[in-house]
Amino acid sequence: MKLRILDDSIRLRLDRSEVARAGRGELIEGRTHFPGGQHLSYVLEVSERGPDAEFHESCIRLFFPLERVKVWSEENAAISLRAEVQEAGKSPLALLVEKDFECLNPREGEDNSNRFPNPKKR
Repeated sequence: MKLRILDDSIRLRLDRSEVARAGRGELIEGRTHFPGGQHLSYVLEVSERGPDAEFHESCIRLFFPLERVKVWSEENAAISLRAEVQEAGKSPLALLVEKDFECLNPREGEDNSNRFPNPKKR
């Protein structure tokens, strides 16, 4: 799973096996380790809660309802799950969970084997 953050926007990209697991209601987790033993975790939690998000103890956690994730995981044309969460008086936080496509210009050291076929590939 890949994580991208830009201002008040969080995006997770999942490969084919992660999308299938999420569609079955499984928790999907990624982790980035830092020198000194600390880490940042990022999680997609499929539950009855959501859409929602939280940040607690160095973990970014996005919540989406199972039925919505299941439909998304099974529909080939469905690329993403989108939501906004709003706290009173604050800017909304945009949540985006996407299927991860093969790169059009592969990079050395990257494995595209478990990614979705890129619709822009000729």
